Amino acid sequence: MGDVARLARVSHQTVSRVLNGHPHVRQQTRLRVRAAIEELGYRPSEVARALVTGRSRFIGVVAHDSTLYGPASLLAAFEQAAAEAGFVVTALRADVRDRVSVSRALEWHRGRQVAGIVVIAPTAPVHDAVDTVRSGTPLVMVDGDPGRSTPTVTVDQVAGAAAATRHLLDAGHRTVWHVSGPPDWFDSAGRVLGWRSVLEGAGREVPPVVPAGWSAASGYRAGRELALMPDVTAVFAANDHLALGILRAMHERGRRVPRDVSVVGFDDVPEAAHFIPPLTTVRPDFDAVARDALALLLAQAGGGAAGDVPRSREPMLVPRDSVRPPAN
Repeated sequence: MGDVARLARVSHQTVSRVLNGHPHVRQQTRLRVRAAIEELGYRPSEVARALVTGRSRFIGVVAHDSTLYGPASLLAAFEQAAAEAGFVVTALRADVRDRVSVSRALEWHRGRQVAGIVVIAPTAPVHDAVDTVRSGTPLVMVDGDPGRSTPTVTVDQVAGAAAATRHLLDAGHRTVWHVSGPPDWFDSAGRVLGWRSVLEGAGREVPPVVPAGWSAASGYRAGRELALMPDVTAVFAANDHLALGILRAMHERGRRVPRDVSVVGFDDVPEAAHFIPPLTTVRPDFDAVARDALALLLAQAGGGAAGDVPRSREPMLVPRDSVRPPAN
């Protein structure tokens, strides 16, 4: 900045005013400073600016080290929301089942004086790591445990699973089987809770949970077992990739979807409308959750009130062709 000031024959403070869009700078002086900036190839250092002003335009994100659709969509949505608000996101991937991995990522962000940190927190070890390192840096958890004291915004997993289960019961099925995600994920636990609460509330039989992972391969393995059970007429899968594996398994075993078995997924991946048959699923509003997380973070950073920021967003059911009343 000093080099720019010397070339433009102005003070250091004038260069600063031009860079910050201060209105009280003569147009001729502003043009001379801009010309010097271009000639020297000067670019302001956001890190240095943060040290001087105490305000950073960087937001740190700790994200799940995978390409799973839900966490990846939340990260992409948050990056877009932050960019629209004039912030730059630095994302670090971490193993969400390893507290040490998450702690290192958090410390890295804190050491760079970011404006705040957003943690995509689907498992308990992530919360444990936050509890050990949290300091004065504004911090928001996304899709974490809403029962914890750390500021958190989430997709309402319970409501989404309840809508899927209710849709299958309304179609005439006597009960609904559930193929779940990993039991240590909050998303998975919430979807089990929503599924079970609807069956119990309707006085229906609650089948045992069929444990799986998040992959189509694990859904395929679960589906091959369910296909051998004639009383299985409706299945709620904890995500669309599980549902895809179930669809293939049912086809191979001669169980037709939806004529013999109805299937509902969760997430509404872009391919879901092109499955055979097109998949009925639950669509979370990742964009809204990301905007809520940013609003909550900026409220912390500015010391403002965050009481009107929604902490949970209910997803919507997307009916397609994979659900039909049972044949018998």
